[in-house]
Amino acid sequence: MKKMITVLLAAAMVLSLAACGSGASSSASTTAAPAATEAAPAKTDTDTVAVGAVIIARDDIPEDEIYTFIKTIFENSAAITEQHAKGGELDLAFASSVTSVPYHPGAAKYFEEKGVKVASVKEGAGKGSNVPLIFTTGGDTGTYYGYGGVLASYVSANSDVKVSVVSSGGSRANIEEMDAGNAQLGFVQSDVMSYAYNGERLFDQKLEGFSTVAALYMEQVQIVTTNAAIKSVADLKGKNVSIGASGSGVYFNAIDVLDAYGLTEDDIKPVFQGFGDSAESLKDGKIDAAFIVAGAPTVAVTDLATSKTVYLVGFDKEHADKLIASSPYYSAYTIPADTY
Repeated sequence: MKKMITVLLAAAMVLSLAACGSGASSSASTTAAPAATEAAPAKTDTDTVAVGAVIIARDDIPEDEIYTFIKTIFENSAAITEQHAKGGELDLAFASSVTSVPYHPGAAKYFEEKGVKVASVKEGAGKGSNVPLIFTTGGDTGTYYGYGGVLASYVSANSDVKVSVVSSGGSRANIEEMDAGNAQLGFVQSDVMSYAYNGERLFDQKLEGFSTVAALYMEQVQIVTTNAAIKSVADLKGKNVSIGASGSGVYFNAIDVLDAYGLTEDDIKPVFQGFGDSAESLKDGKIDAAFIVAGAPTVAVTDLATSKTVYLVGFDKEHADKLIASSPYYSAYTIPADTY
């Protein structure tokens, strides 16, 4: 009898241990299973429009200073490209293609030496005294500031022309600072430059005391969002959208784009912010989308992409063509898939 009880107890212990072993194995498997992750969205090219990024100069800057400034940049494009990717877009044909504002004589002289003629040269310009050049750019998270800093440093280190770069409120502010005598060089959007010279939109009167130095690259109209459901400009209706600082060049770009899609400022919930603030608002979920007009990749967007999945809203051909037809200073442009 004792023998039978002993056998039965041993069998019960074996069964109990087997059950415990089975349970432990199941629990470990569940814990160790990796959490399901959503596949990253496939990157695609984005069709949009762009305006030119142009350097302008006060008319009274001496011809030899502007000649040296532009020559130093274009004769050393490879070295500049090593410091900023936009250097790779330097192109003599594009640089000399501006028609809305005459060229400074110093710039025209260099382009002519290279076998390229500009549309017109500013009469009476280039006759002032040599001075250190203050170069106004843009916000410190934009391409104007970063690229402008590289150009200023390179020219200062490799020629007798001294250039100091400063951050600014962008195209309109740069033209106004130049008109007030506080700056000698400035980065501007090609459309804003045209507004100033003709006394339109942003400007109540004509500002004509500046001339073109060179068009350096294209600035893409980037409509940035972290919401994958926003796939078209039409999807911005009713959304919180940053459309640039009030009265800025970006603001008018946004108005032009909305108009091409049959929308107005009243159809969205407008927010008036610069690049950096727009990126922060997207990161914090305070806005749904932002218009950023700058050379891609743009620092503000690149930084945002480190913490959020970023989407660029593209244009269909019909609406892009409509915009270009109504505002010829725009050009069609495709942002490559791997930009961000």
